[in-house]
Amino acid sequence: MSIADPPARADAPEVTRPTVAPSSLSTSAPIKLQARGLNVYYGAKRAVRDVDLDIPANAIMSFIGPSGCGKTSILRCFDRMNDLVPGARVEGTIMLNGEDINGRDILPVEVRRRVGLVFQRPNPFPMTIYDNVAYGPRRHGTSNRAALDEIVESCLGRAALWDEVKDDYRKKSGLSLSGGQQQRLCIARTLATEPDVVLMDEPCSALDPIATLKIEELMADLRARYTIVIVTHNMQQAARVSDRTAFFTMGEDRSGYLVEVGDTSEIFTNPRERLTEDYVSGRFG
Repeated sequence: MSIADPPARADAPEVTRPTVAPSSLSTSAPIKLQARGLNVYYGAKRAVRDVDLDIPANAIMSFIGPSGCGKTSILRCFDRMNDLVPGARVEGTIMLNGEDINGRDILPVEVRRRVGLVFQRPNPFPMTIYDNVAYGPRRHGTSNRAALDEIVESCLGRAALWDEVKDDYRKKSGLSLSGGQQQRLCIARTLATEPDVVLMDEPCSALDPIATLKIEELMADLRARYTIVIVTHNMQQAARVSDRTAFFTMGEDRSGYLVEVGDTSEIFTNPRERLTEDYVSGRFG
């Protein structure tokens, strides 16, 4: 059984780069991802407790909060990567396009095709740029060379990398690229399976400011077609790029929980909770 994919919004908002990104999301924006009663355990330890969260389609959602509050654990629930962690257990419901991704008839490999993940550090495969991007489609059964050529060129273009590599992408190793180019290659590789959602776990933490700017601009372009969820410790980055922001912290039992979620402009300028205000203003964390 496949996970239903509703049509993309034609009126996806455009990102500007003010100090705090203004939100233009309608309150009736369709929900792409939904978590209810989400708890994550590693062995006997509860890492995340009782998270309820809605992530709208064609938007950028930032997860912020101190280290250890469960941001990445939650992110990994959305593509079922926690299934691969020994001793990990996830309770609650996660819906993609209104369908439970943990349903008995849903294969994890299908979830990971529809929900792509870009890691903290660029991790291109030790193969050519072409083969990096073609890897996913080949694994999912695409063998026609013309079709693969179209996918590779299209995804390198969407990842803003095509103009930089088009002369030798069939022969040049992905490992020979700069750090920022490698991260954009990893984004192109993620896009090649046509996901609905792109998860990014601190995608700029290993990059210099110029490469970071390119990734942020790329995210702004991609949100017209994809839903993006980004974990970041960079408050300025969250304020610049995201439409919605979710703030997490740790309770007395050291488990992470959601303090509040809202439009990014509200979270950074007029948060409802004192904990959020203290964090975004630098008073703790």
